[in-house]
Amino acid sequence: MSTGAPEETVSSRVLTVPNVLSALRLLVVPVFLWAILSERDGLALILLAGSGITDYLDGKIARHYGLVSRVGQVLDPVADRLYIVSTLLGLAWRDIIPWWLVAVLFAREAFMAVVVLVAKRHGWVGLPVHFAGKAATFNLLYAFPLLLLADGDGTAARIAEPIGWGFVWWGTVLYWVAGLLYALQLRHLLAARRAVAA
Repeated sequence: MSTGAPEETVSSRVLTVPNVLSALRLLVVPVFLWAILSERDGLALILLAGSGITDYLDGKIARHYGLVSRVGQVLDPVADRLYIVSTLLGLAWRDIIPWWLVAVLFAREAFMAVVVLVAKRHGWVGLPVHFAGKAATFNLLYAFPLLLLADGDGTAARIAEPIGWGFVWWGTVLYWVAGLLYALQLRHLLAARRAVAA
């Protein structure tokens, strides 16, 4: 089905290297949440860093080798969101970040859930990924380990804190910008479909 969006070759393959990387990220989420809640910060930092690296690699490999798949288009954002949600809840539980920040980011997730629901009702499984959305995710995934590191003592903690909060603010703003861009994109797609139908 044509959506009026930029076309990209998307396969129905399941067993690909990018999908394996995304699946591994998903499987490690419970371990990461346990590590952060039990204050095993070294392990949590390693897992979070690994998540960021594999997130970059799965997208890079998929685009470079033509391995973009429908399964990957679902797995990748789900893994991103689960890491962000797990980290937000863990850091807020430990009073490293305020609960209002969790509410702001969760509100964006609720907004996107509505956008995705409307898109699905009109036959679109997903919308093309915006650079702003990926940039927001990278900012937040960089911010969280820095804030975790800032919870300690010493020079490293003092250096990590302002940098971590800088990434938080950029990531939060970009997260909402990306959400609004998705909504606008959906609006344009719906308008194009109505124009064709007319």
